[in-house]
Amino acid sequence: MANDGRVRQSIPKPLRFTLQQFSEKFPNDEACLEYLKEKRYPSGVTYCEKCGQERKHHRVSGRPAYACDYCGKMISPMAGTIFEKSTTSLRTWFYAMYLMGSTRCGISAKQIQRETGVTYKTAWRMFKQIRSLLSDGDLRLEGPTVEIDEMYFGGKRKGKHGRPMRGDKKKTPVVAIVQRKGRVVAKVMPDLRSAKVLRVIRDHVTSGSTIYTDEYSIYDRIGRMQAKDGKLARFNHKRIRHASGIYVMGDIHTNSVEGLWSLIKRGIGGVYHSVSPEYLQTYLDEYTFRYNRRYEGNQQFNAILERVFERAS
Repeated sequence: MANDGRVRQSIPKPLRFTLQQFSEKFPNDEACLEYLKEKRYPSGVTYCEKCGQERKHHRVSGRPAYACDYCGKMISPMAGTIFEKSTTSLRTWFYAMYLMGSTRCGISAKQIQRETGVTYKTAWRMFKQIRSLLSDGDLRLEGPTVEIDEMYFGGKRKGKHGRPMRGDKKKTPVVAIVQRKGRVVAKVMPDLRSAKVLRVIRDHVTSGSTIYTDEYSIYDRIGRMQAKDGKLARFNHKRIRHASGIYVMGDIHTNSVEGLWSLIKRGIGGVYHSVSPEYLQTYLDEYTFRYNRRYEGNQQFNAILERVFERAS
């Protein structure tokens, strides 16, 4: 605490976006709609299909739409977005995105239900739609050092000592690639066959990077991988022998990726409790989206909003 008794802010001032600031900027649906309009149609000017040219548009009273000043044809800033055809308050949508961008471990649909009064079904659908925006898709990690590890999620473990075995259909395999002090990629895998894991590495890791893994045999061919153009990918592969009780040897370790696993497992287990294989990738996208923007503070909300405009048709 500061000497005057106030709690110190851990987020730098330029990166703060408090709940009070959110409420001042988006007090109601009208403010949210106007924000969407300005982002998609700055100053209300956009192409009118009926007129065949750029026209000024004005707000239509009682409707979430804007009409062409010349011919009256209406357009909606929500068209082509996750808000289209939704009867839920636009501010509730914005608030859900604000909470999702302001938490580290996730926010449950039950929490939105309690805070906003929407039904659980509506809250769950909202979060499902928001998560659909959060994939970083073909993100490439520039290195120079990355860590790779695999994990299993869901279901009951089978095998000796409860450990998952290859081919266990009750658990879902996932592979994560972490750029040290940088960004991450996490992918649900149909299985952990070497060829499929190497394909993920080739798609997301820049040739020339140093890759750290454990001793699992699926990583044996990393040093001999070919890039998409058929040339040798030239990865420098280093391994840590967990089976021998060795977890750190100089700069050789997988602590960064294991830290990511801890965050995701604790978040899903503590907030969502369980996730079906069908939706697991979207939850991974949510956690990696926040992780990749962990230095943006509360401004992650704005990053989520930007995805709405990027994905608008």
